[in-house]
Amino acid sequence: MNAGRMTAADLGRVHVVGCGGVGMSGLAEILLRRGFPVSGSERDDRPSLARLRKLGCAVSSGHDESALDDVDTVVYSTAIPDDHPELAAARRRGLRVLHRSEALAAVMAGYRSVAVTGTHGKTSTTGMVVSALWQSGIDLSFVVGGDLAGHGSAAHGSSDVFVAEADESDRSFLHYAPHAAVVTNIDSDHLDTYGDLAGLSAAFLQFCGQVQPGGFVVTSADDSHCRALAERARTQGLTVYTYGRHEDADLRVSGLSSSATRTRYHAHLDGTPLGEVIVPVPGAHLGLNSAAALLTTVRLGVSAEKAIEGLRAYPGVGRRFELKGFAGGVRVYDDYAGHHTALAASLRALRHVAGRGQLIAVCQPCGTFRTQHFQAELAAALGLADQAIVMEVFERTAADERGHDGAELAQAVPLATGSKAFAGSWSETIGEVTRRARPGDLVVTLGAAPMSLMADQILGALRVRKPGGVR
Repeated sequence: MNAGRMTAADLGRVHVVGCGGVGMSGLAEILLRRGFPVSGSERDDRPSLARLRKLGCAVSSGHDESALDDVDTVVYSTAIPDDHPELAAARRRGLRVLHRSEALAAVMAGYRSVAVTGTHGKTSTTGMVVSALWQSGIDLSFVVGGDLAGHGSAAHGSSDVFVAEADESDRSFLHYAPHAAVVTNIDSDHLDTYGDLAGLSAAFLQFCGQVQPGGFVVTSADDSHCRALAERARTQGLTVYTYGRHEDADLRVSGLSSSATRTRYHAHLDGTPLGEVIVPVPGAHLGLNSAAALLTTVRLGVSAEKAIEGLRAYPGVGRRFELKGFAGGVRVYDDYAGHHTALAASLRALRHVAGRGQLIAVCQPCGTFRTQHFQAELAAALGLADQAIVMEVFERTAADERGHDGAELAQAVPLATGSKAFAGSWSETIGEVTRRARPGDLVVTLGAAPMSLMADQILGALRVRKPGGVR
């Protein structure tokens, strides 16, 4: 059966490999809330597993093919290798094997769906769309690639609206056929998958071309690649709406400003003032993400007034400009930013938040390919901080001949020798932070997924640190 034409009812009993990951646990949760039998496996215990177990998911520790007994469909993610014992056994047994995106497409079938993609800002924009729709009274379903504060990463509602984050990194977003497609920006990334920016742009155009009849596309008027996307999409007969600071944007943003706690601007739709928009997160880039959410929800039929109220109530998403806590007079933030453009945007915004204190960036680069091909850009972005601590590359493949790794990236950061360091281990990283941070400073952990745990451990170390920075 063509996975793109499947519905959730076709899945039968579902087994989710690696069910503790944020995307996989969200999918499992929606299936469970719809009453489907779901099992899963995970190598390590994670907080999300307790939530799944409470909903009735049978979670096994480790990975063993016996977990597939009585299963109809096995769901995996790109992070699962082909030789994974459960995945290999499922194929050997002739079970239906689906990528997460294929299973999610089946779950979304029959809904008026919104799929949010883009090189940067997918998760926060998805969360903002959800928040804006909630305020209008729509009991929607959603799956987001992060923890929407107080609401988790997924929900199953009673309405026909479904909002989902769509990942372009592995082409999996091409499994979706949404009612509304949102493209926040197009930037050089995942070129190991697409070859070049032209190949990446072509995939975004294909994604937009899969919008259902009567649907629409929302994209940025400020991003040159998105403007080209909009032009090409219109030649294909698609309805396209744009947002941004550019004067020809359908939803035009003016007076955009950001403080330590919020971002605000005035919105104009087709030349008509909608009023002031306030989002309780700092950063001009997050303000523009909220403009995408505002335009999308209005085109779905929500009143601008209700959508703006929903954006004001946006609760934030974990690992997206998340304040983890205070310790020893030091604020610690965590942010998912790994691409150099996102790193620069986050550090510029945090510069305003830091005030007179030092901005200390702790970064674990994600992926050998990205670190190798964008080393100069990553280094320049980290140079926006006062102090930079670089860890070894996460998911590093065999060292390439040129030796592009964390140590080389740290050396390339344009800061004085005493203001940057390479930390070869987890404990060394924490030690570097506690040695450098002083009351009034701001520390931000950036990059790969484990950095959220790093932020927690930095807070713990700062709490027990002796005065003067000596533990």
